[in-house]
Amino acid sequence: MLVLGALHAHQAKPQPSMTRFLLTLSLALSLLAMWCPQPGLAESPQFEDPRFEQLRASRQRYRQALNTLRAERGEQFFLPRVDFFLFGMGDRKKFLYVDGSLREAITGAPIDQWRVEEAIIVPDLYTVALKTDRGLVIISEDSEGVWLERGGERQVLSRSRISLPDFKGRRLPELLKVLHQEVLINILDGAPVPNLMAYPKPWYRDAAMAAMVLKETGNVGLIRDWVLKLSQPYDRMNQGQAEADNLGEALYLISLVSDANHPLVQPILKELALHRRMGYVAGLTDFEQHPVYQTQWAKFGLRALKLPDPYTIPGMNDPYGTLAWWGQLPRNAHTMNIILSTIYPYLTWAGSHLTGKNYGAMGDRDYPLSWEANGGMANKDAMGRISKSYITNQVVAPHIWTASEMFMWLYPQMG
Repeated sequence: MLVLGALHAHQAKPQPSMTRFLLTLSLALSLLAMWCPQPGLAESPQFEDPRFEQLRASRQRYRQALNTLRAERGEQFFLPRVDFFLFGMGDRKKFLYVDGSLREAITGAPIDQWRVEEAIIVPDLYTVALKTDRGLVIISEDSEGVWLERGGERQVLSRSRISLPDFKGRRLPELLKVLHQEVLINILDGAPVPNLMAYPKPWYRDAAMAAMVLKETGNVGLIRDWVLKLSQPYDRMNQGQAEADNLGEALYLISLVSDANHPLVQPILKELALHRRMGYVAGLTDFEQHPVYQTQWAKFGLRALKLPDPYTIPGMNDPYGTLAWWGQLPRNAHTMNIILSTIYPYLTWAGSHLTGKNYGAMGDRDYPLSWEANGGMANKDAMGRISKSYITNQVVAPHIWTASEMFMWLYPQMG
């Protein structure tokens, strides 16, 4: 009342001191309005960053590419309905974003957590954008490192240089970028593992297929030290079995970073001789005899190292023979029966590559594009770091062999 009275008394001719008072009061009210937004506003000014809408448009373009490939495939696999994304390609530290939380993927150590109004995940841009109660948050990855932007400040979470081609000129480059990411994300401690959470140790079979992708994209150096240190002819990851296909796979891996003088080459050649049956290689792979597949790998590895090849591919029926699209193609390749599987999709994608047929299941989510289900040797409980639904559904994703087969099937196709 005193203030109002003072104002009324001096309406006719404000004094200088009163003018300063009014200016100060006006400024204080303005600041108060800024700090106390009115209820019911749909969006605060902090969310006016145009990048959010640009990322929304980019996600739509990615989904269009994904639907193009889905329309060509026969089967669909329903992945757990969880939106997540992994960061940390190649030799970088691994991070997991899921449900408003960012944490280290392997240890589970928290980085930050937000109350999220809206999240946009754009897999081919390796980006997650969040409208949060603390403003716009962007988690992203590029050829230089993994980045976290919050409160207008950008910090590096992990840094090293890797090759990330844009695949321009090839068909569906958006999908190639994501499949490439799913290979690189599964390089753990310098070794290509089937899945960074459920399979912490490398398998030669999966590693050899992933190495084909790394060769095409200039990233073999990421696994160079691991390959150079290989000392055993078999990985013995499948319940301790000495699997005959491992011998050719190890030779191929060695060829990418070394030559026939690598110390493991001679022990492998001795093991191949022990597996020789009537001019071909025979033994166990996935607990069964697969001589066509095993001989194809032996020949492929020997050729890669420019070593003599005394083996002949047997003319018998071998279901795994359809996996060897990278080997010596049989005359009847286009009529061979493909292994049809949605739980082990790498088997079907490989057979599609060999025969030229459009088999091979697609998942129903934006990300990941690759998976395996009901894998006997997988620690599926580790997938609980993403969601319990992955444990319930016995799904491991992303999966390096599946991603590699899908990538290598799509990669030769030009736009």
